[in-house]
Amino acid sequence: MVEESDVRVVRFGGSKINFRPPIISTDSRYPFVLCTSGDSVKVYSTRTEEWLHSLQGHTNQVTGIALNPANHLQVYSCSADGTVKLWDFIDGILIKTFIIGYPLFAIYVSEKHEGIVFLHIGFQLVAVHLPKSAEQEVEAKELSAVSSHISPNPSCTAFGREGQYIAFARNLQLNVYFFRKQKTYSFSLKATDKKGAKNAFTCIACHPTDDCIATGHEDGKIRLWRNFIHKKEYTYSTQHWHHNAVNTLCFTPEGTNLLSGGIESVLVQWQYGTGNRKEFLPRLGGSILHVSASSDGQLFCTSHSDNINVYFFRFFLMLSGDAVLTDLMIDPRSKALVLNGKPGHLQFYSLLRDKHLYNLDIVQQEYIYEAGLDQFEVVKAAFDIKGYWLATVEERGQKSSDLEFFLKLWSYDERTQSFVLNTTITAAHTDRIISMCFSSSEETTMLVTIAEDGQFKAWCQGVDADTQQDQNFWSCDFVGSYHNLKPTNCSFSADSSLLAVSFQEVITIWSPDTWELLTTLCQPPGVIRDLCFGRLSCSKYLISTTTRNLLCCWNLLTCALEWSTSVEVSKLQSDPLSENVAAFSYQSKHTDLFVFKPNEPRPLFTHKNVCSEKIHRAVFVPREEPLNNCDESSQWLNRSQLYFLTQNMLLHTPAHVLPPASVLCSMFVSSLLISNTGEMESSEQEMNSEKEEEDSEGEMEACDSQQELRAQGSVDEVTPKLSKAQERELKRVRKTDFSWMAGLIDSKP
Repeated sequence: MVEESDVRVVRFGGSKINFRPPIISTDSRYPFVLCTSGDSVKVYSTRTEEWLHSLQGHTNQVTGIALNPANHLQVYSCSADGTVKLWDFIDGILIKTFIIGYPLFAIYVSEKHEGIVFLHIGFQLVAVHLPKSAEQEVEAKELSAVSSHISPNPSCTAFGREGQYIAFARNLQLNVYFFRKQKTYSFSLKATDKKGAKNAFTCIACHPTDDCIATGHEDGKIRLWRNFIHKKEYTYSTQHWHHNAVNTLCFTPEGTNLLSGGIESVLVQWQYGTGNRKEFLPRLGGSILHVSASSDGQLFCTSHSDNINVYFFRFFLMLSGDAVLTDLMIDPRSKALVLNGKPGHLQFYSLLRDKHLYNLDIVQQEYIYEAGLDQFEVVKAAFDIKGYWLATVEERGQKSSDLEFFLKLWSYDERTQSFVLNTTITAAHTDRIISMCFSSSEETTMLVTIAEDGQFKAWCQGVDADTQQDQNFWSCDFVGSYHNLKPTNCSFSADSSLLAVSFQEVITIWSPDTWELLTTLCQPPGVIRDLCFGRLSCSKYLISTTTRNLLCCWNLLTCALEWSTSVEVSKLQSDPLSENVAAFSYQSKHTDLFVFKPNEPRPLFTHKNVCSEKIHRAVFVPREEPLNNCDESSQWLNRSQLYFLTQNMLLHTPAHVLPPASVLCSMFVSSLLISNTGEMESSEQEMNSEKEEEDSEGEMEACDSQQELRAQGSVDEVTPKLSKAQERELKRVRKTDFSWMAGLIDSKP
């Protein structure tokens, strides 16, 4: 058995780029777009739409990015690994690392506060003075607490008037901290008004020049707050178009327009100072999570729930979305990775360039972005061996009584260089299709589907009854079943002479030429989960896995069990270009990888703790050129590379570090980390309006957990967990004399 040596698992692409708002560089000629992407920051060119490089160096999720106000060619990044890093993003060079020592959740910067960054730690907003040092790695020890009432949603915190104040909202309360006065004014709303509207805050944006704060709310309303610098004299006006929660707000740099987005997938542009005058840019894709603007106002970027970034309101980039229902597939023609894209589509994604190529509209219906609406989704897809045919299954309805689904066959059009719909089958089965596969033969093309109705069906191109010539449509050629058992999987042999269909604990072997049932293999206890035939010299073997944690190998010449072993296999994947089979085993909260040949029960290669999540989707991708002079440990990779997808939408785990970049641990920080007497809110002055004086603490608490869950659930945001030692250390951070900040503000023009 060959243990892991120089073979390493790397994250190749496909991670979330909508976790935090993207930022746009200030270069007006050729600006760049920077996005958080797992434990790195990706840099894209807006001119070529190409990924340029990644800023790699963090060892955990990157939770925020911000341009350096003192140098427009540099960017700060913060991470759950407890560090802030300063980069030259043009050349991809790490300039300096500042060690903070606590998991960081977001970062904010201001031109008025040179050499200072504001960090989100737990539920605290902390000002950190970045020391000047010749060392590349330096510890930042000067921390000053600004507030301990920060929302877990970073969109609810923003700087106003070039850094003169900072506004932050949580649940039903808006707070504004003034650096010069060193005071915090608070404004509260009722949980619901007389019309039943939900008033909880969801996002904040501050006008660049006026004393105006725009806030988005759970009910879709936008409030514009003014006169909040005077006690008891604040006012707000209300604008309303969104029918659900407002996810993001952004003022244009000159302040003439306010941009808003939500689940409707419509970018709304409100003309500032003109009441409700607005314009719309609809059908941008998934629901809008973030909107960003360049410093000159010439470029805008939106992030969407389906993991798309759109700039200039043109398609920019798309990686794997939040819900991948299909298997990972390789298009035999373009060698692109194919999987779910935006709703109702398949996306073709270049692994070589880490770039989305195009979408194929499968459902061919307008997708309506509305919470709770049942719509068609692509759930299954498969290519034939040459890439001439593509089969898809789309369905909607969670219950069998409401289930609707279609089986579609697509043919490749040489003229358009894309797939066009050939055949739609509305009643392929009477219940949900579980799996499907094409035959491996290049001479004849056959598709087999299995379904929860207890049947498997073989589909072939139709034959004209008079001329006996193949027609350009598909029809059912055979219907099979076995003792009214439910089928679980199907697979063709390498030469397509055999078809294996599993029914619960029994494997049936069929001849596709005559549709004769050749034999049955009585599986050891456990429902069969995966099936795959051996390849090349191992083509006489059939591999299966069961729900009873058994990996079995059958010899089809003797119809006997060749060997079996007890292991929990979550995914079994064979390499079409070699005898190798990869098995992902999940146990003890981590996944191990085993690579073996069916004729030998001992693995060729093992890799312990590949990632901390269960793997359900993987694919071998053929290399453009085979590797030569491989050492023994990596010979199984000389023809293909193995890709797998984690729940965090990474196509690989991080380089050199076996544990993957994972989302931040779920945590609710216990009450206040800093005592009330030691924080700046000691000078808070309540400025609640007379109409809202009846707002009770009970109303505030009632929506507290709901709003935190919403803020976390929308983009998988969870607050980093602090150790007890870190909590004790943070409690030592007391009220600090912020006159040095006021001095910085006064010194700026």
